[in-house]
Amino acid sequence: MSHSQLLNIPGHLLSAPTAAISLVGAGPGDVGLLTINALLRIQQAEIVLYDYLVSEQILSLLPSHCQRYCVGKRAGQHSMTQDAINQLLLKVAATGQRVVRLKGGDPFIFGRGAEEMQVLLDNGHHVEVIPGITAASGCAAYAGIPLTHRDVAQSATVVTGYCKAEGKSPDWAQMAVTNSTVVVYMGLFKAAQIAAELIKHGRAASTPVAIIEKGCTPEQRVVECQLDNLADTIASQAIQSPALLVIGDVVAMRLQQPLATEHVA
Repeated sequence: MSHSQLLNIPGHLLSAPTAAISLVGAGPGDVGLLTINALLRIQQAEIVLYDYLVSEQILSLLPSHCQRYCVGKRAGQHSMTQDAINQLLLKVAATGQRVVRLKGGDPFIFGRGAEEMQVLLDNGHHVEVIPGITAASGCAAYAGIPLTHRDVAQSATVVTGYCKAEGKSPDWAQMAVTNSTVVVYMGLFKAAQIAAELIKHGRAASTPVAIIEKGCTPEQRVVECQLDNLADTIASQAIQSPALLVIGDVVAMRLQQPLATEHVA
């Protein structure tokens, strides 16, 4: 979909803002995956706080007069603390202008949207949430991988490879069942530990894995391997963030897509 098509959606299809502050999911990269309401909020924004994972195509849809703040967090690199982001949100919210907090994927799926919304609500601000397509569904679809399948996967679990220091560890035993797909966000740095825990709790070492690098973008790359050589594959193929791990027998049922570049380790 072209920018001109995006900018000319009939007004009666767009819902009016319900708050001066919007937490907006920008989807996993492709501008065409924006929801209509996300597009409307972007076009109305006077101030936007956006993450690194929001594509340049999507940022180009912002009004020229919009004040922009890059507040994204990137693994292994210096970035704003969550407390600093919260304080900036409160500062811009107090201006009375249309504020958009623009997040890659969906605000409520590993996007810290709930934390930021609670801070705003606690300080008397009215907030709305515009959901977005999350990376698990978007990137898997663009890679041709069904997250569920009646023959091999009757459930799918999304988990983060990064938790707060005082946070609970994932329930690896629950995720080790063979008829379930596991999708790991932010899992590159702990890939060896993730694989070891799943194998320890009963997942076969030969379980197929797809590593989707820069999913839903023109640079998307899909690398396949087995669970027991996941960390070695990430290193040998020089996989970079952002990347998503899809673990389970559904990977073996992958339907090839023109967008994906295939590498099998």
